[in-house]
Order: sequence, then C-alpha cells, then structure tokens
Amino acid sequence: MLTRLNFISRRFSKAAHKLLFDMEKAYFKKAPDNRCNITFRYTNDVHKIDRVFNFSRDINEKVVVALDRIKVNVEKELNKKLNKQKNKKKAKPEELKELPPPIDVEVTLLRNQEALKDVAFSELLSFEDINSESLYSLKILENNYNVVFNCPWVTEVKMPTSILANYFVYPSRLLLEYADTDKSEIIWYKGLPKDDEEKIEWQQIGTGFTYLATSADIGYKLKVVVVPKNAEREGPAAEAISKCEVQADPGSCPFDTRHLFTQDRCSGTKFRVVSYNLLADLYADSETAKKELFPYCPEYALNIDYRKQLFMKELIGYNADLMCTQETDDKIFDLDLKPVFANRGMDGTFQAKGVTREGLATFWNKNRFELVEKHGMNIGEKVEKLPEFAHIWDNVKTNKALWTRLVERSTALQVTLLRVKDSNKLLLVANTHLYFHPDADHIRLLQIGLSMLFIENYRKELKTRFPNDQIALVFCGDFNSVPECGIYKLMTEKFVPQDFIDWNSNEEQAVKGLELRQPFDMKSAYSPELAFTNFTPHFTATLDYIFYESDKLEVNEVIPTPSAEELHPHVAIPSIVCPSDHVALVANLDWK
Repeated sequence: MLTRLNFISRRFSKAAHKLLFDMEKAYFKKAPDNRCNITFRYTNDVHKIDRVFNFSRDINEKVVVALDRIKVNVEKELNKKLNKQKNKKKAKPEELKELPPPIDVEVTLLRNQEALKDVAFSELLSFEDINSESLYSLKILENNYNVVFNCPWVTEVKMPTSILANYFVYPSRLLLEYADTDKSEIIWYKGLPKDDEEKIEWQQIGTGFTYLATSADIGYKLKVVVVPKNAEREGPAAEAISKCEVQADPGSCPFDTRHLFTQDRCSGTKFRVVSYNLLADLYADSETAKKELFPYCPEYALNIDYRKQLFMKELIGYNADLMCTQETDDKIFDLDLKPVFANRGMDGTFQAKGVTREGLATFWNKNRFELVEKHGMNIGEKVEKLPEFAHIWDNVKTNKALWTRLVERSTALQVTLLRVKDSNKLLLVANTHLYFHPDADHIRLLQIGLSMLFIENYRKELKTRFPNDQIALVFCGDFNSVPECGIYKLMTEKFVPQDFIDWNSNEEQAVKGLELRQPFDMKSAYSPELAFTNFTPHFTATLDYIFYESDKLEVNEVIPTPSAEELHPHVAIPSIVCPSDHVALVANLDWK
C-alpha cells in the first residue's frame, strides 16, 4: 500500500514524525479545539516548489476567508521563487524583462463543481455528503485536489529514546484522530545510520503495534510507519525514526527465570494474578533517588525509557489474567500499559493518587472477564463523608494532629468488579498503595480499616443486586507493612484490638479506644510470607501482598520470587536487570 503513495519527507517543526501525503488530496479535519485544520501538498514543477501547507481556522469562520489566506500564502511562496530568479539575473536586464509578472493565485472550494462562498466551516462540516467520494474539490491554480473530510489521521508518533535488543519496542507516543489503533497498519523497518537520514536503506522487519527487537538489530536505527485506519477509510501515513540505535540487552534478568513458570495463561477456572509496584518515574528520576536512595544503580538504568522496557517485558511474560500495579505513572498507563496490553486482549482502568502523576492500575483478560463496574477514591477525602466511615471518623476527629495527617494523605483505593465470562461468578478486585512513612503504622491501619469498611458495604450492596451470583474478593497492593503489623493481622485474623501496638506508632497522633474488624476469610497467597518484596541496601522486608478470600478461592501455585543471592551482584534493586525496588508477586488462583 505504501509504495503507491507519492511521499513528501518534509519534517514538521513541532513533531518528531513525518507525514506522507497523497499529492492529489486536500485534508479538511475538525479539530478538538473547535478549529478546522486544512492540509495539502502543493507542487509546481516550473518554479520548483514542493511544500506542505497547514492552516488552522476557527470553525465559525467563513470558508471564503480561509481561501483568501490560502491564496496569500501560496502567492507568497510562488513570488518568493520569482524574486530569487530576478536576483540571479540582475546583471542581464534583457533576461529580466522576460520573467513573468507577479502571480495572482485563484483558490476555489467546489461542491459538485459549484463554488462554495457564503458558508462557515461549522456548516460545511455538518453536510451529510462530505464523505461522498470526489464530490468536493479544492482548486489552486493548475492543481486540483479531492477534498477528504475528517479522514483517519496521525496527530503524533514518536519513537522511544532507548531500545534494547530482545525487548519489545513500540511507539512511545501514538495519537490518532478518526482512527482505531487496532485497525491501523503499523510497519517496522531497520536501517544502518547515516548522516543524511534520507539516504538510509530501510529493510522491513515486522508489523503490529509492538516489535521484539533482536540481537541482529544491534547498531541499527528503527523506523515505524503508521497508516491510520477506521472501519471505512484510511488516511495519510506517518513515519518516525529512532534517534538512537538498538543497544545490547543487559543479559539475563531474574524475571527470565520466573517466566519459565508462566509461559501459558491459566486454563479452566484457574486465573493468574500479578501485583507489582513499578517504581514511579516521579521517585526514580529525582536527585534524592540518584544520590541517596539508589546510588548503586547506574543513572541510565533509572531512566524511565530504560526501565519501562524491563517491566513491560516482565509483565507481558507473566501472561496474567489479572494485573494490579502501584506507582503507575499516568503517562505510562496511557502510552505504554494500556495500548500494549490492549493488543494482548487486556483492558485496564487507572485511579490517580491525589494530585501526583502516579496511581493505581488494574488490568484484566477480556477473554476471561468482563467489566461490570469500577470505583475509586482518595481515602483521606472520603473519611468524613461516607456513612460507613462514621465510627472511625468520630474517633479520630478529636485529635487534630491525627485527623489532619489522615485526611491530607493522597492514598487511593481502586475497586473493580469483574464477571467471569459465561458464569455466575463475580470477582471483586481491590488495589491500593498505603502510606509509606516509618512512624505511620497507625495511619496505615486506619487506611486499611476504611478500605475494608468500603468493600464490606459495597459487597452487601452487590448481594442485593446479584443475589444468585458468587462473589469473591482479591485484594492486591503495596501495603507498606510487614507481616507483624496490624494490617496483616486484620486481613488474616479479622480483628485488631484497641491496645494493639500500631495505634501508638506516633505518640502525638495515637489512636485511642478503636478496634477494627472485617468479615472476610482472607489469606495471603504467599503464606508463609516471603523473606522480602522490597530489596534495597537500607531496607529489606515484605511489604506487598495478594490477599484472597479463602472460602471462595484457593491458591493453585505461586511463582517463586528472586532470591537475595540473585539480586546481590547488583547490590540491590532497582538495577540494570530489575526495573523496580519491589519484586512482582504472581499467583495462580482457582475457584473452590
């Protein structure tokens, strides 16, 4: 398809990609900001002009005003060429007389061969016949263009700044209008770098949204070509070339061994659950992270474009049915996790954590589950508002230092209700990342207590709405609590008394006279607990859990986590072979 287009390789100043236009078409497109964008490629062999023109006009403007602007700009380009010819021939007056006078350009927009004049773009774009083939045309001097309205369009396509052999590469940013990613055509090429990109000889190496770079690609640049399509049409292709060459991979990673246990997705009633704190770029890319938290990790390996290659390959290789991630950058969710896993049959939802650019994400296999509904909240914002929280709020509100610290935390809870396809089974999936501070056991205990109250109240509601369905709870997350803390006790023993030590983790904010209960028979998938899920030189402990309702579900298998001996060669994690300071938890569950 690409070979029959007449391409132009002009690079736009504000984009990292090139659009490849059909010379016989002019593109009129309604933009989201109530503008009408007009794009066409104008060529004139006599004056050696080959240029793409772009115009953005107010949607309420009359078409004739825009045509006048097109006329002015094309005339300016033509007469600029004429003036250059005149300047070259100043020494020969007789030749100067032979040059033609300034060019007057006629620009007309035609509908069924009749000129459109007293029409605004808003009216034009509402005509029912704008998609009729060859009904509209734009005439500019001797050039006649078929006008295409709102055709599929690549607004932006960018390549990542780091590409590793034996890792997946995909556009680091792909924005489409009037197009569907799954219907669009994406083609990958490689070529040896040259000073002039136009002279690179490109060899096709793959198709599809992702491409698994190989060792044979090391030293090559990669190019991606995107042909935007929807169910009816396709638009002009766009291409982007990587600034970097493909680099050698870091060698064997701990997750490579774990993938030996997860080469296939679960079958029957079994399903695989992953919980993983990804280490948000917000925390990994700071000076504190580089100099104090992770000084043993090379700076390039803390860069998100490097790390995301590792955790994307790791997550893909687990072949999960359910995936809960924490410290998920909103851009990573939008531009990496969601599009990559959409191409692997998974859908997902994101819950922001307050005003920070990171939060929680939950993904599910669409072949196994269908989304019923989802909920999300900032726990601190809801503590004094939800009726089910009243008795906890009544207790803490008497201590200003306590309630202020609780309310000001940005901790979020994400709850996703999924139905096992073609069954009466509902899976209630909760995901959270509790407050981290060392003196905040009491805050974390309040946060989990509030979370379980919300889930308990929600489950009661679900039982009235779905009386014939079996409902089971899975609760994943980074709970920032070791097994000896009150959170583990509440989850596995259902009760935390008012004299439990966690309530006094901060003397000024001590919680008095409060006990917590929850009604679910919960167990931890990795029980007995792991030696660690967080592994740094300063702190090594188990903080992450997959809790499941043990009277409804059972553990079929847990995937072994890396040992300390595997991680010590790089001091700790993150490292060049581990993208996070946490390890992923992976468990296969089954319905009883």
